[in-house]
Amino acid sequence: MADRFKNFIDGKWVEAKSGKTFDNRNPANRNDLIGLFPASGQQDVDDAVRSAKHAFAKWRLVPAPKRGEMLYRVGELLRQHKEEIARIMTREMGKILKETRGDVQEGIDTAFYTAGEGRRLFGETTASELPDKFAMSVRAPVGVCALITPWNFPMAIPTWKLFPALLCGNTAVLKPAEDTPHTAVKLLEILEEAGIPVGVVNLVHGRGEEAGAALARHSDVKLVSFTGSAAVGREIASACGENLKRVSLELGGKNAQIVMEDADLNLALEGALWGAFGTTGQRCTATSRLILHRDIKPKLTDMLVARAEKIKIGDGLDESVETGPLINQPAREKVHRYVQIGKQEGARLLTGGEIYEAGKWIDGYFYRPTIFDQVTPSMRIAQEEIFGPVLSIIEVKSFEEAIEVLNGTAYGLSSSIYTNDVARAFRAMRDIEAGITYVNGPTIGAEVHLPFGGVKDTGNGHREAGTTVYDIFSEWKSIYVDYSGKLQKAQIDNAE
Repeated sequence: MADRFKNFIDGKWVEAKSGKTFDNRNPANRNDLIGLFPASGQQDVDDAVRSAKHAFAKWRLVPAPKRGEMLYRVGELLRQHKEEIARIMTREMGKILKETRGDVQEGIDTAFYTAGEGRRLFGETTASELPDKFAMSVRAPVGVCALITPWNFPMAIPTWKLFPALLCGNTAVLKPAEDTPHTAVKLLEILEEAGIPVGVVNLVHGRGEEAGAALARHSDVKLVSFTGSAAVGREIASACGENLKRVSLELGGKNAQIVMEDADLNLALEGALWGAFGTTGQRCTATSRLILHRDIKPKLTDMLVARAEKIKIGDGLDESVETGPLINQPAREKVHRYVQIGKQEGARLLTGGEIYEAGKWIDGYFYRPTIFDQVTPSMRIAQEEIFGPVLSIIEVKSFEEAIEVLNGTAYGLSSSIYTNDVARAFRAMRDIEAGITYVNGPTIGAEVHLPFGGVKDTGNGHREAGTTVYDIFSEWKSIYVDYSGKLQKAQIDNAE
């Protein structure tokens, strides 16, 4: 008998009103049924938003340091349950245990960092232009926030959104991806144990086109924070725009790693392998393009292929495995379709390019690490987000050409350059069009106290993590106190 999980609304675990459910299966073994989850619809969303709206009246008045203390308790509980959550996550989304432990650690780090911000939720004071008048600005909560999160970081990304939202005094409805609902259930159990008040956080499972769309369009939701594809992001932005609703979008990437002729090739090799094939290429920051100076391209290409062919594929719960499955069958079909596109475009397939169904892995969504050579910047495999273990090698003659190629896509999330020339490194930092730039490091890997996000089609300009996330989840209010005892008219009484 399959386990049956529920939504969390107004402090209670409840079924979807329709009684409908959907399966959650292990992508490494599709015969492994993790459980049945509520296929929520408009009624469930209405209940969750109503609960959050009711709770907002009291939660916004809890002092920010007290809200921070609750989040600190959440961090301690996440640390206690780290291994359990990592195993839940690997089973339901496939990435290896080393990575899911890191995913949980991001949630822990975010909890502790956010807790500290409870005593640093700063406004500003400034001098007034008029005598006997005080001027300052403070932060105020927005209201009910809808948090729609993806499956590839099922703990890190929800906590990136949820914890700052709560610290600012907002309440929330979380709609996790339908591929990773179990991790979200565990997060809500921990929030409940930590003492977060009833209604402050609600959990609604379901498909994006149903529960997600209903949440984004709900009139009582004041802010939508979404991480996912650019196509869905545009739909959400349109829905929010109709009601002038605040929206934060973190979307796709087509990230590139540049390797110059003076680079440490062994270091660049490790970065390319980790960037391209970590999380089976299923990161918005994954290295999808490898831009190589022609002088070192033959040598580094040979090194890369040799190492890629040795990557151990399998169930992420096996500690010896280096890369797990893709998330589901449509994802694998998409990756394979792009491999065929690359061949048709004239790129040279060096390794991979095929479904992996060896031995006991026949029932999982595995795909071999894939490398293309002789890729030109205009090819679709060099322009479009594949979201899988496919790396395209592009040859360049100079640093200037490398920067031009890197910038030549619709996206601008993460970027990387390997060089020992400090002048080149600083020019790259200046000239690369991306929200994140690494020097002598891969395109993946973020720290929770720095802003995360990108430019162009990667989003709508907001940044998650760091201090910048508080500008998403709070409103600025300017306050003037005139103690002169008379009417003073700014820009009139102070004019000569």
